[in-house]
Amino acid sequence: MRLLIMGPQGVGKGTQAALLSKHFGIPAISTGDIFRYNIRNETELGKRVKAYTDKGELVPDELTNSIVKDRLGQEDAKNGWILDGYPRNVSQVRALDDMLAELGTPLSYAVALEAERTILMSRMSKRAEQEGRADDTPEAIAKRLATYEQETAPLLDLYESRGQLIVVNGVGEIDAISSKIIQQLN
Repeated sequence: MRLLIMGPQGVGKGTQAALLSKHFGIPAISTGDIFRYNIRNETELGKRVKAYTDKGELVPDELTNSIVKDRLGQEDAKNGWILDGYPRNVSQVRALDDMLAELGTPLSYAVALEAERTILMSRMSKRAEQEGRADDTPEAIAKRLATYEQETAPLLDLYESRGQLIVVNGVGEIDAISSKIIQQLN
């Protein structure tokens, strides 16, 4: 099973990716987690990423694509994976299509989680308080949500046209949301 988990920031992609990862026995791969790990450990990649995230900007496609390609080629991803936070624009979809063609591993589904903007803003504000994430200021949150609406939300139509889109409401009990996703995947 090779899945994308998509939706705006704060919708619960990471939570659902972790639960689906456990259910299907495949790794959940979060570009955000990879970036934060490298920032925390002050790697060369981390320094490059931090220059963008400190300004509330998204990491450029070229850098993100190379990280994803490297990760999908690792041994634990051979039998499937869940990508969280990627692709986020048409350029990244093309890059992912090329990667998957090269690996001979087609995408199974794109799972889209949905929630109203007010709920997302509230969730991310709470996350910022709990985790102390520097990239979760109200301004940065609003900017990322606007970028999602402009660049990433249109990708859902693309995956729907390919017959690969599953849409689930991201509000409710966490286990109930997971069950809905798993039912639709089966």
